[in-house]
Amino acid sequence: MELLGTYSLPPESTVPIAHGEYPNSREANERPRMARYKCEPATALKELIKVASWTTSSADATFRQAVKLVEPGSASPGETLVYGMLALPMRYGGLGCKMLKGRRVRLNYKIDFTDDAVHISSGMPYAISDFYVPAAKTDVEYNGFGHEEHDARIHDGNRNNGLRAMGVKVIVIHRGQMQDIQALEAVARTLHRDAGVRFRYRVKGYRELQGRLLNELRAAIGLPPV
Repeated sequence: MELLGTYSLPPESTVPIAHGEYPNSREANERPRMARYKCEPATALKELIKVASWTTSSADATFRQAVKLVEPGSASPGETLVYGMLALPMRYGGLGCKMLKGRRVRLNYKIDFTDDAVHISSGMPYAISDFYVPAAKTDVEYNGFGHEEHDARIHDGNRNNGLRAMGVKVIVIHRGQMQDIQALEAVARTLHRDAGVRFRYRVKGYRELQGRLLNELRAAIGLPPV
């Protein structure tokens, strides 16, 4: 997701993982230090697919499977975390929203506004959706650091008005909810319902799988377990 996204994590957040070292601090809201944003993607999904097709080694099985699951366009570690929990299949601990009704979710998806939407949003010509679910016509927004500021709240309110005028529902996930699996499940249930799909678990021990996935995703971006 980092290779295909527009952010870059500092080495100290990820290099230790290669040596089996994981963060153990329980300061849950500590963010990765010195992450870079608005970077050009390091590669494209089609290039990763090519690389995955070149190898049949069992040592590369995890890589091949990851290539099948990722989505380009993540703009931050937090968005990657949201994608991992909401989109990945339930057998991995995710909540299965990646392919509702056969339609893939889109990260940082541009939604052009109609005239009514422009007016109700105080002049915004479009909105960028963090996590757009076409089958549910819903924008899931991750409010990380910075969204609590006054100007950011006004901006978010205006864009949400514009999306409402476009018939797009908005669900906002805050940092605290990203540590609450039941809150994330409620989001997934809502997305399934709005897509006209029944939400149900098809795996045993799903809470254990979800907790493991959440903490492994957090470790992969340099955050401690919850």
